[in-house]
Amino acid sequence: MAHELKSRERLPRWMKMKMPKGESYSKVKNLVAENGLHTICTSGNCPNIGECWGRGTATFMILGNICTRRCKFCAVPSGRPLAPDLEEPKKLAESVRIMGVKHCVITSVDRDDLDDQGAGIWAETIREVKRVNPETKIEVLIPDFRGKTELIQQVIDAGPDVISHNLETTERLTPFIRFASKYRRSLDVLKYISENFRVAKSGIMLGLGETYEDVLQTMDDLLDAGVKVMTIGQYLAPTTKHMPVEEYITPEKFKEYRNIGIRKGFKFVESSPLVRSSYRAEEHVNA
Repeated sequence: MAHELKSRERLPRWMKMKMPKGESYSKVKNLVAENGLHTICTSGNCPNIGECWGRGTATFMILGNICTRRCKFCAVPSGRPLAPDLEEPKKLAESVRIMGVKHCVITSVDRDDLDDQGAGIWAETIREVKRVNPETKIEVLIPDFRGKTELIQQVIDAGPDVISHNLETTERLTPFIRFASKYRRSLDVLKYISENFRVAKSGIMLGLGETYEDVLQTMDDLLDAGVKVMTIGQYLAPTTKHMPVEEYITPEKFKEYRNIGIRKGFKFVESSPLVRSSYRAEEHVNA
């Protein structure tokens, strides 16, 4: 505990976060608790939870709260997951309706234990949310599905508005940060999405030891894969057992990366210390 407090005290001034509050935030918080939902907002300790919930944007996590991979940056527990809840698509769709969510972001843990990597539940969830909430925009942040295009196609066929898959970090750092995930495989997933869908989106974290050249090369790789939207945020270690922060990147440097990304050809680049994958997600539908 003392170590955690000391780590928080060392945070630079621009990383100080406001406490979430407001009527809209409280409403979403209560509904999430009452319906037993998993959100990456809470499981991932997202710093923007108050702002997003207050704007009517929420990120739900399906297929349980236990991941089959052990990435060194992630706060989601890893281990042997429970069997998928076949009623989850209906429960989530109804919760979106009750909560009045305008832009629904859906993500999931990796389910390498399942033959279809969870793609069937993914597709059914998207269809059910659309059926019950026809006015709600749907963005999905998918795992790599082991690169199997027939599984990615199931998600595409379900008809979300935006499909995102995160690189998380640069190619050089991927073997040290991501468990059982491959940089080039993720690029292949994004390329398949961009060639067979409308909007492909991806994101990375900074502060893990990447260089300026690493970041620019990652931008080029994403653009070559057809990605239109990129998010860049500061990595924060969830606990002392996770990968430590190598550097806190200044807001000025994040702004520089944003400007470079726009000049290179991205439609949207969300780049600042507290940015996460679903930050201002409702704007990216127009990419």
